[in-house]
Amino acid sequence: MLIYLFEYLDKLNVPGAGMFQYISFRSAMAVITSLLISLVYGKRIIHLLKKYQIGDEVRDLGLAGEKSKEGTPTMGGIIILASILVPTLLFANLENVYIILMIITTVWLGFIGFIDDYIKVFKKDKRGLAGKFKIIGQILLGIIVGLTLYMNNNVVIREKINLKENNTELTESNVPLISQNYVIKDSKSTKTTIPFFKNNEFDYAYLVGFLGENSKKAAWFVLVLAIIFILTAVSNGANMTDGLDGLATGVSAINGVTLAVLAYVSGNLIYADYLNIMYIPYTGELVIFSSAFIGATIGFLWYNSYPAQVFMGDTGSLAIGGIIAVFAIIIRKELLIPILCGIFLAENLSVVMQVSYFKYTRKKYGEGRRIFLMSPLHHHYQKKGYSEPKIVTRFWIVGILLAVITIVTLKIR
Repeated sequence: MLIYLFEYLDKLNVPGAGMFQYISFRSAMAVITSLLISLVYGKRIIHLLKKYQIGDEVRDLGLAGEKSKEGTPTMGGIIILASILVPTLLFANLENVYIILMIITTVWLGFIGFIDDYIKVFKKDKRGLAGKFKIIGQILLGIIVGLTLYMNNNVVIREKINLKENNTELTESNVPLISQNYVIKDSKSTKTTIPFFKNNEFDYAYLVGFLGENSKKAAWFVLVLAIIFILTAVSNGANMTDGLDGLATGVSAINGVTLAVLAYVSGNLIYADYLNIMYIPYTGELVIFSSAFIGATIGFLWYNSYPAQVFMGDTGSLAIGGIIAVFAIIIRKELLIPILCGIFLAENLSVVMQVSYFKYTRKKYGEGRRIFLMSPLHHHYQKKGYSEPKIVTRFWIVGILLAVITIVTLKIR
């Protein structure tokens, strides 16, 4: 909102008003604001949660230090959501389609998580919102994101076309980039970035190439299916990871920093050309959103670090997972998610493997067997006797390593 005010003030030649034109300045302001909201108002929200006895009921899993967490306030994800949304509304361009999508994602999944937490806390139903309703909500959001990317005219990629290689004639509509042999062209595309390959672009149309001329339209249908799958997997992965104090919050903050870097270079013509990566106009504005996300998660970590004063609950975990997924999809880096979100992936897979193997062995041998001492994966290490802070810190270190690898893929091909 403030961007419009300062644009007007800049026209009146008010000193300093032009600073709001710079993404770097607005991003810095978003980080500071989100940190202040989460630190200052977070304490008040925690006090209110305690006052109304909105505490977590810890299941008896036989883990060390488990009972000490009984009654810790939950639904703290409200702090994260507020710390993301307020700075975004203040400092981002609200006419940007990508910012709109990120706001919708945050509110949508935050609301689903809130309902789940509400049922657990106030209805005293430990199962919370039925899984099928969570999945339906995630599918609907995936459809909204996919259709928006397909239908909105501002969602394009800018490509450098070699006129000789593509047998294209130079016309007045073509814009020369380097010489008369090259032009730049904005186009609707189902291309995405694929890591570790020299020509690191993959088109979803390749998967339906057998449809001939209809392959480009069908590719959007494939892309929507991919968006739904990725959104659901990452959102639930973050939810699985939220089992130790500060674990999901810290990993999400690391992912947020990485996505901010990727959004900045993807939305900057000079860096995109230098790195020889896909340039996506208007995505630079997402750096403001990611800055708010980083500030919100780090600020929440102040209260969520061991021993936690508050838990984020599904209100926070479903939202942060969905935010990371949709953000990566928008900047065409979704195929990097298995690397970037390796912690979420490992947590998800550990549950799938454990349950599948248990059912298989029970059917085959009459007795269920386990791969891990306990799942998700972080509980396996708890069962092995590692302290909670040590597990969390080591997972953070792995998360940082995966983040560095993700960024390095821009050059390693």
